[in-house]
Amino acid sequence: MPVSLAYLGVVAIWATTPLAIQWGTLDSSFSFAAMLRMLMALICALLVLVLWRIPLPLHAQALRSYCCAGLGIFLAMSCVYWASTRIESGLMSVIFGLSPLMTSALAAWWLGENSFSPARLSGMLLGLAGLGVVFLDQGLSLHAGFAAGVVALLLGVVCNSASLVGMKVIADDSHPMATTTGSLLVAAPLFLLLWCFDDAGWPAQLSLRASLSIAYLGVLGSVVGFAMYYYIIRHMSSASVALILVITPLLALVVGKLFNAEQLPPGVWFGALLIGLGLLLHQWQPRARRAAGSGG
Repeated sequence: MPVSLAYLGVVAIWATTPLAIQWGTLDSSFSFAAMLRMLMALICALLVLVLWRIPLPLHAQALRSYCCAGLGIFLAMSCVYWASTRIESGLMSVIFGLSPLMTSALAAWWLGENSFSPARLSGMLLGLAGLGVVFLDQGLSLHAGFAAGVVALLLGVVCNSASLVGMKVIADDSHPMATTTGSLLVAAPLFLLLWCFDDAGWPAQLSLRASLSIAYLGVLGSVVGFAMYYYIIRHMSSASVALILVITPLLALVVGKLFNAEQLPPGVWFGALLIGLGLLLHQWQPRARRAAGSGG
């Protein structure tokens, strides 16, 4: 697959994921939609391992990696799916776009990484300012449950970032597809338990839109998207990959407006732009520093 095509594929999948999550919960509980998506993703991932003959390591380091990633998926996605019934899809993407900033902060605290260079610190502050602009805008409709949804989504950001840092601590070198499958083997049963404790109800009728959204997320959003993401990481610069995190929240706002008639006030768009600029500044590295980093 051409790298450019994989890059566009990741952007398209990540930009449409928030709306697909929201559509997937139209006729069912959030726990049912999340559970069904993860079971589909697990089946697809296992098929990929079999067809590509990729081994699934079971040594201690790999098992720790699966547990860390699987718990991160479960906690973060549970928060996201619960919040999707209370927050517009575009706004979900904007808030979750803060994940790189949170990951950097946790890495500095947990791993002792020097993540607070002037550029990175400025980017983090700009991202926080953008988040403040989003929620201070007087045109934002504070409907019932909105604040709880925001808190849940921010908790999901923390869980996702903590999982990424934990994976770096474990430093397992298994095949990315094996890690994805192992993490789904941990996460899928947890989502099944969540559904059982939530209501264990099977929807009386699942619309075509909801069904296709869940299938889209299970196949493309959870397996193909990550496979292409790992592919472009190996063939593109980190700056180009990081640009995806800037583009997708803004595209998600457009997708929500065009396909779901989401009416968001100007402050949300301006805040999203500030967050995007903050991410660019956070990921930016001077030419000399990039050369030093690649010359070792």
